[in-house]
Amino acid sequence: MTFESLPQKTSQDYHPVIIRLEEIFKIYGAGETEVRALSEVNLIVEKGEYCAIMGASGSGKSTMMNIIGCLDRPSSGRYYLDNLDVSKLPDTELATIRNRKIGFVFQQFHLLSQMTALENVMLPMVYAGISQTQRRDRAVEALTRVGLENRLNNKPNQLSGGQQQRVAIARAIVNNPLLLLADEPTGALDSQTTREVLNIFDELHTSGITIVMVTHEHEVARHCQRIIWFRDGQVVYPYLTPEEMLQVVVT
Repeated sequence: MTFESLPQKTSQDYHPVIIRLEEIFKIYGAGETEVRALSEVNLIVEKGEYCAIMGASGSGKSTMMNIIGCLDRPSSGRYYLDNLDVSKLPDTELATIRNRKIGFVFQQFHLLSQMTALENVMLPMVYAGISQTQRRDRAVEALTRVGLENRLNNKPNQLSGGQQQRVAIARAIVNNPLLLLADEPTGALDSQTTREVLNIFDELHTSGITIVMVTHEHEVARHCQRIIWFRDGQVVYPYLTPEEMLQVVVT
């Protein structure tokens, strides 16, 4: 079965729209060296959705994640995050939006080695201007939420890979973001730890957090409600269910 033979879906009676991409292009280089990483991407993600972005290496999914996360800008087109056009905002405003509206979880945990788990989770709140007492209380709450209430004072080298990723998740959610972005969050984990981390994402989704996850693993994508499949810089199919994903022949 191919993408084209699957029934086309439309999304009607939208919930509030968190992500709206309109005619997004991302082009690197010029002339003979020009590379279109993204081409004419139109996409909507609604509040509370749990989406996986999938596709072969070089399909554009990581570039898409960087644009959604306000880490990069499109060459052309409009990107609305929570109804705000962020496409042309200056770097200082994008940094504020990243801190207050988006939580990031990466394959490599990016924890500061000299800081404890608690201090790592408190860090985003420093930039958000939250008082020290509130920072500690909220960091403890976030670490408890991911099952690390007994590891507050451990540094990263005293934690397993799965525990470090839990700290990273706690750090991502501590500012109560509008959107949680995860880039191959289980790529460095074994199968048992992967299941544990995905259970946390499931719980976060159940609580109402909007999640967009880049992954190349079908088993990981099956936890999501919706799969967005990229090929050659374009969205080939925007509304695959996990069941439909397993039927698709990817060429």
